Amino acid sequence: MDDAAERAFAEYFRARRDAVRRTALLLCGDWHRADDHAQSAFVALHRHWHRIRDPQALDAWVRRTLVRAVVDESRRPWRRERPVDVTPDRPAGGTTADGVATRTALVGALRAVPARQRAVLVLRYLEGLDVAATAEALGCSTGTVKSQTAHGLAALRTILGDALDDLRAAG
Repeated sequence: MDDAAERAFAEYFRARRDAVRRTALLLCGDWHRADDHAQSAFVALHRHWHRIRDPQALDAWVRRTLVRAVVDESRRPWRRERPVDVTPDRPAGGTTADGVATRTALVGALRAVPARQRAVLVLRYLEGLDVAATAEALGCSTGTVKSQTAHGLAALRTILGDALDDLRAAG
């Protein structure tokens, strides 16, 4: 890559690094894996930088690469999450602000939702994409996005149970 292209990539990386990491965290539920996925997405972007003609499409390209990486990883048998009775990374009750408690409950519940449904929920509700943009990012039909959204929301309601009322009150 020439110097101008390297500078353009570095500028894009600095501007979008934190947002991509946050999206990766919401998709996979773990900061270490989120960092790995974000890094993979940026490495792929750097490798294909010379091919991208529309700078407006960079965010969509990175998002799609990120979602595919997370979903692909979740399909590997050694990476499947195993439920546990006690989650050690939750904050002690009563000492956290409502916003932190809400975020912790939501991220914890998202971890238990299947990867494809989690990807749809994150893209639709936390990234603010519409059905068509989510379908494009995931490479599937709008009907699949709608059904995965319905199944994912149902799974979240089941997982959150009584905490769902607490989340509504805090939001």
